[in-house]
Amino acid sequence: MTTPASPSPLASDAAFLESLAAKVGTPFWLYDAGVIRRAINDVKFLTSAPGLQARFAMKACPATRILKEMQQAGIWIDAVSGNEVLRARQAGFSGGSQPPVILYTADVFRDNWWEAVGTHGVLPNIGSPGQLRDLEKAGYRGAIALRVNPGFGHGHVNSCDTGGPSSKHGVWFQDVAEVIVFAKKLGYPIVMIHAHVGSGPQQEELRANLKRLAEEFARIAPQFPNLEAVSLGGGLPHNYRGGAAIDLKALASILTDAHALLCKAVGRPIRLEIEPGRYYVAGSAQLVTRVMDVKKTRDNEKGKGATFAMVDAGFVDLVRPAMYGSYHRISIPARAGQPTEPVVVAGPLCESGDVFTRDSSELLAPRDLPLPHTGDLMVLHDGGAYGYAMSSNYNSIGRVPQIWLESDGSTTLISRRETIEDILKAETDEKL
Repeated sequence: MTTPASPSPLASDAAFLESLAAKVGTPFWLYDAGVIRRAINDVKFLTSAPGLQARFAMKACPATRILKEMQQAGIWIDAVSGNEVLRARQAGFSGGSQPPVILYTADVFRDNWWEAVGTHGVLPNIGSPGQLRDLEKAGYRGAIALRVNPGFGHGHVNSCDTGGPSSKHGVWFQDVAEVIVFAKKLGYPIVMIHAHVGSGPQQEELRANLKRLAEEFARIAPQFPNLEAVSLGGGLPHNYRGGAAIDLKALASILTDAHALLCKAVGRPIRLEIEPGRYYVAGSAQLVTRVMDVKKTRDNEKGKGATFAMVDAGFVDLVRPAMYGSYHRISIPARAGQPTEPVVVAGPLCESGDVFTRDSSELLAPRDLPLPHTGDLMVLHDGGAYGYAMSSNYNSIGRVPQIWLESDGSTTLISRRETIEDILKAETDEKL
């Protein structure tokens, strides 16, 4: 087992956080460079054997500063939109498909997808027969990757199903043969097959699913004469509630065995890939917000009263708790070590669901916290994955600053707070 990377002590230092708040205001995101680099090293260890390659599912956190860390470490990219491809290119990743440093995985082609595929030449990873027709209509000539729905898998919560009858991703495994015929008819060699079975709640489930997926791919791989690579997807879990770290040695063994099995199945060396997203960045970032007020409701016939800590961050900044009841550890640095009591943490938005302390049934789940005082800074931890990346301008609120904390204690502003001018700049009065 590995031990989780220790965050910088500065990340929990009340005076340090106040010094940053004095410069950029609240809320803000704080990224710990050391935590990200430790996670990158973990994934590099998993793929250190010959013939293995790691990607970063950049949808988790596409900040240019983080993309540059991946590029410098030799991590490739899984992009899911045309603009993600362009962000990766601007961060220094090469285009083209020899090798496919950027893979473009799409459920549906939209917006500037053709710029990604046609101009930058990235390998399209398609998940439906209709996308083959889209490629033909656009005049595409080249290789493709094929995403398969293997019929099983498990996301980190039930609403994030990545494989099975309720998942929208990929071609159903029993329909793959028809897609092979169709792709051959159109002249598109399939050079990669891909699936994602998700970061299930238990490490044992992830390892079992990866082993099963490798066996399924080994069974069908001989049907792909042009096959160069197999991707087992991402799914490396992050434990938001603490506890045992991922067993890297056990997982590395599964990947090396899977690679050998797949090479044997096709009778030649091919590449085996994984594409974590959450694992690299989840533990690296915290949302720092300020307590603006503390108020109470009282018991009545509808239920039990609660203490509400009203903070200036909301689901425009971190939507995961409102979206599916995700848990994020919460701390109040200035009150560390003080007695705790149940507290509901709620934000400023004109929306009843703007509450950070909710359960998976979308009910209030008060958290045992030191009683906050108005003006205290509060920290929501482990928000690097799908935190800033899923933020929005709801209520016409600008997205908040992102700050990079280096191992030597220095800090860099990597994105500023958005202004009303930023929010309005896409609006026009253009006649069509």
